[in-house]
Amino acid sequence: MTTPRYTPLAASLPATVPFVGPETQERGRGAPFAARLGANENVFGPSPDAIAAMQEATGDCWMYGDPENHDLRHALAARHRVDAGNIVIGEGIDGLLGYLVRLTVGPGDAVVTSDGAYPTFNYHVAGFGGSLHKVPYREDRENPAALFAKAAETDARLVYLANPDNPMGSWWTGAEIVAAMAALPDGCLLVLDEAYVECAPDGTAVDLPADDPRLIRFRTFSKAYGMAGARVGYGIAAPGLVTAFNKVRNHFGVNRVAQAGALAALADDGWLSHVRGEIAAARDRIGAIARDNGLVALPSATNFVTIDCGRDGAFARAVLAGLADRGIFARMPFAQPQDRCIRISCGRSGDLDAFAAALPDALEQAHNQAQG
Repeated sequence: MTTPRYTPLAASLPATVPFVGPETQERGRGAPFAARLGANENVFGPSPDAIAAMQEATGDCWMYGDPENHDLRHALAARHRVDAGNIVIGEGIDGLLGYLVRLTVGPGDAVVTSDGAYPTFNYHVAGFGGSLHKVPYREDRENPAALFAKAAETDARLVYLANPDNPMGSWWTGAEIVAAMAALPDGCLLVLDEAYVECAPDGTAVDLPADDPRLIRFRTFSKAYGMAGARVGYGIAAPGLVTAFNKVRNHFGVNRVAQAGALAALADDGWLSHVRGEIAAARDRIGAIARDNGLVALPSATNFVTIDCGRDGAFARAVLAGLADRGIFARMPFAQPQDRCIRISCGRSGDLDAFAAALPDALEQAHNQAQG
């Protein structure tokens, strides 16, 4: 025997990464990007208080982080006016999604999501042998009614819904989602990904008791709080479900430095308000750049703007390649018909200046390729 004895499920899966990172692309092109506008990172950065707290905590990084995340859990509970028993913390929403799927999905169990929605969720479902059922977007928005109907049809364990949505930037009001939940079948848990909710209009978040057993809400410090590299996310759910995470989670997964930074970031409402203003201004600028080039920017409640390139996926991919050739890292939706678009993260003035300079030539190159 010269190789590990993989499980049949593991042996059947491709060895892939859901995202091709900008670092990988930079190594391939042999040069850094001039503007990093593809990963929905918050380039405006974390609170200065968070930076100071993390710098101070580095001297103590010889110690493991608190495996109960006690101080951060209690601070989050106070912020959301819930009990600490309603809060679970993990390595970003990505890590928490993996734990949730591990808790609830076995080989052959049905799970529902939208075709073209966040691929990391699908990655976890495949990794635990679940059967993934997809429904299409409707008018560039996730379709809660269709998701919940498919969940009833398939006897799904989980149904995933992002609000606001990635990759389209669209959103529903919290009241609309609550109304749609009347059709959520018994025994199906709504996985409500609210990663971008701090960037969204008031009323976007779902207003339901934390003890409601029908859903778990996921939030993150990666977007509006500007700490994507620290990997801190959390869930709000009924205490029984939160306790169940302790059966499978990596108890030392959130390191001491990250915990300190998140705690300080949460307390700095002034910086969060500042970042929201920067994001709103950047969304307006991206929309103007799109219009200047004859394109349509879709309405966004996130820290990115999705731009309709007006043709098909092949054309949008050519635009994306043209931008990369000119030093602009961007991404695009991967499912039809949303793949007619490209997605631009909110950036600083210099980043968006570089995008504005590169886009006309990238479009011309794509048009020339389309004409053969």
